[in-house]
Amino acid sequence: MLAELFLDAAAICREHSPLTHTLLVSAADDLTRGGITAKVMAGSECDRGGTVPGLRFAGALHRLVLEGRAPTLAAHYPSAGGRPHLPTLWQDALPVLDEHADELRALIASTVVQTNEPGRSAPLFGGLHTATHLAAEAAGRRTPFCVKLLEVGASGGLNLRPHRVAYRVGDTVLGDPGSPLVLDAGWTGRPPVDLAHQHLRLVGRAGCDLNPVDVSTEDGRLHLSSFVWADQLPRFRRLQAALDLALLDPVPVRRAAGPEWLVDQLARPERDVLTVVWHSVVWQYASPADRAMGRAVLADAAARATPMAPLALLVFEPRRTHPDRYEFQLLLRLWPGGVSLRLGSGAGHGIPFEWHTRPWV
Repeated sequence: MLAELFLDAAAICREHSPLTHTLLVSAADDLTRGGITAKVMAGSECDRGGTVPGLRFAGALHRLVLEGRAPTLAAHYPSAGGRPHLPTLWQDALPVLDEHADELRALIASTVVQTNEPGRSAPLFGGLHTATHLAAEAAGRRTPFCVKLLEVGASGGLNLRPHRVAYRVGDTVLGDPGSPLVLDAGWTGRPPVDLAHQHLRLVGRAGCDLNPVDVSTEDGRLHLSSFVWADQLPRFRRLQAALDLALLDPVPVRRAAGPEWLVDQLARPERDVLTVVWHSVVWQYASPADRAMGRAVLADAAARATPMAPLALLVFEPRRTHPDRYEFQLLLRLWPGGVSLRLGSGAGHGIPFEWHTRPWV
């Protein structure tokens, strides 16, 4: 039942976004009573839970606010300079739903949830340093490998420039201190390498996505911005800075399925380069067939890896640690050599993060 999926989405954001929680609970009640929300969601009644129809609904409304077309509702949205007043939020949403019902329905039906959270670059940055250090150690090199970074499910590609981000770690700034994107990494502990004396060199970057977002366009920027919960201002500002960085350092994202794309990208190992396959919070959206094919493609490439042309898999994904609990873990595998490590765990948006290196089994 669609109303139940709205309530599921509301539960996800209860602690972190009172505005989105209130909006979705009210919309679920309106759906049950056959109100205007039923008209807006017409055609989506049989959507799978994994498509998160409630968050698509909230994102479509947020987009109208960001476009300046719902000023009364915008008064509740911190992302537009407002302050939430939860008791009257739904009352002010109803006229917007009524006026824009057809447009909202079309937008909800044609879009997918994409947060492309740039905060995940913080654990990626530490993970890449760890991978280059361990690969060099295994090859008997005195200097780390340079990196070719391949991201599956890259969305707008905002996490394809980890070397261009500034990371605040305690009193230290790592990465690029002149970057427009400054992340307070929120690290507990440190990666098992000396970051202060190691330079991350990227010699190639590429990404693919089934629904790539062109972040050089206003439409692409609005699309990603709309899916940030509007009362999470630090996240919203972080995204805007990441979008600004993307304009300065463009990396196109190709429209393609991950397994087929990786076949081409991994066809030829590159000497003196560590090739890193990376993905974050996309595994849950992949079909069983794509997961199996992806594993096979990676296994084939791993068999061709050599000490001087190594391959790594670095992922930040939720893993079930309890029947009703997940933990977002940073996981690293390295070939050849069989390195398999869990580097740490953190919040789903990558910040904060706790480093605790142990075997990945």
